[in-house]
Amino acid sequence: MGSASAQTICAFDLGGASGDNYALMKDYVLAAKNWNVDITLKPYSSEGAAVEDFKSGQCDGLVATSYVTRAFNSYTGSINAIGAIPSNIIARNLLMLMGNPKVAGDMVEGNYEAAGIIPLGSAYLTTKDRTTNSLAKMEGKRIGVLEVDPVQRRMAMKVGSKPVLMTIDNAGSKFASGQIDILPAPSMAFTPLEVYRSLGANGGIARFPLSFMSLNLILKQDAYPAGYGQKSRSWFAKQAPRLMSKVMHDDAKVPTKYWFDIPSEDQVGYLRILRQMRIEFVQNKTYNPRMMSLLKRLRCQQDATNYECPLKDE
Repeated sequence: MGSASAQTICAFDLGGASGDNYALMKDYVLAAKNWNVDITLKPYSSEGAAVEDFKSGQCDGLVATSYVTRAFNSYTGSINAIGAIPSNIIARNLLMLMGNPKVAGDMVEGNYEAAGIIPLGSAYLTTKDRTTNSLAKMEGKRIGVLEVDPVQRRMAMKVGSKPVLMTIDNAGSKFASGQIDILPAPSMAFTPLEVYRSLGANGGIARFPLSFMSLNLILKQDAYPAGYGQKSRSWFAKQAPRLMSKVMHDDAKVPTKYWFDIPSEDQVGYLRILRQMRIEFVQNKTYNPRMMSLLKRLRCQQDATNYECPLKDE
């Protein structure tokens, strides 16, 4: 392709054009010039607006959370599976693998191609009452669940909590106004969502990663030169160590006084429920089975003594 082709990417970032992930996408635009593609970025601080503009053809690329992009690519849209990525090391290993040409076949569904992943970090249960540290104590509590993710609703009901629908954009205000008792959120949201204002003297953040959140880049494949998607994924995979060190920095920035631990006997119960839910959501075609088996392999590489490693049903 001699002349550069011009594309537009609708990029969601909670901070809009001044957000860190939007800044990363500006670096990406410079990299794309080397691949003879001239990208225009459109910033969005509302995820819903970015998705609508992508669907209506105003953009031929979209950066949005994996919950929303699951509709375009189930493989990368299943990275957020509950309990599937229990550590930042596993997350980093996965992100580096996503640039491998061996998984390229899973990156394309119809005309949509997953072309990169930006880690946001683990979602932790943030609560105004840190005595809510066991499954039994979550009963009857109002927990925030993303409208776009049926898994979260099902999970809340399974542990006896009351699901309260929210979007990424209104999660902070619903927590602050008392509509939500428990808010699952990554450390990076601690400051922009002003979570600390709502925690008071009794609140805290459970040091138990519920799921791993990311922004995913989805492209309309026919709008880009052949082979572009692989170059794009390789570029993002190379950024993984740097991006994951930012995630760890975000975790470390949350004041120590807010963290609390869930008793180890309760953690076992949580992990078993999360595993049952993953199996259920593979069966009903919400989660991608190939991504689930890859994530299980990565978990068992890190800890071969894990009770789930000899089991064959995931």
